[in-house]
Amino acid sequence: MKIIKFIISLLFGLMFINAGLNKFLNYMPMPKPTPEQMKIFEAFNQLHWLMPLVGAVEVIGGLLFIFPKTRALGSIVILPVMAGIILHVFTIDKSPMNMSIAGILFLINLGMIFDNKEKYKALLK
Repeated sequence: MKIIKFIISLLFGLMFINAGLNKFLNYMPMPKPTPEQMKIFEAFNQLHWLMPLVGAVEVIGGLLFIFPKTRALGSIVILPVMAGIILHVFTIDKSPMNMSIAGILFLINLGMIFDNKEKYKALLK
């Protein structure tokens, strides 16, 4: 079970590291956005600091998520980004493929938070 958890955490972390680095290096091609998505991207471009911040959080959270000692912190760091992904995919994107991928990633994140619940008890006192 420990090796399965590590493999899942490694893949999850690498996905977020890749997504974060892409926000800085733009090496993955983007599909043609719909007019509604174009409005959102234009709004994001007005906030010049937003995408670099999200990219940095994704890279840092992904790195933390990979290693067992820092996985609890990585799970919490990634959670707001994951919530944004879920909200975007289920309200604007609505692609069944993206919904399923986002849902699986969200469940992995919640599973790791639940798995590390003992580490959070001191924060909740």
